[in-house]
Amino acid sequence: MSTYDQIEIEDMTFDPDTQIFSYPCPCGDRFQVFIDDLYDGDDVAVCPSCSLMIQVIFDKDDLTEYYEEAGSQPPEPIAVAA
Repeated sequence: MSTYDQIEIEDMTFDPDTQIFSYPCPCGDRFQVFIDDLYDGDDVAVCPSCSLMIQVIFDKDDLTEYYEEAGSQPPEPIAVAA
């Protein structure tokens, strides 16, 4: 998968109400990714108006402060029955 750019999580805007990270896209819209998606290992933010994507550079430990800001917790792992 090809991405438009790599962006540090610190350079993105976090909205604690929606729990979405965003970053300006060249098309005029914004790349977006949910904090839970990042926590689950999906490091790609997508622009809803065009086909561009960016890779978000972060350590999983970085997300703790954002969860605290949003007043929530990381998602619990899903138990899979064998």
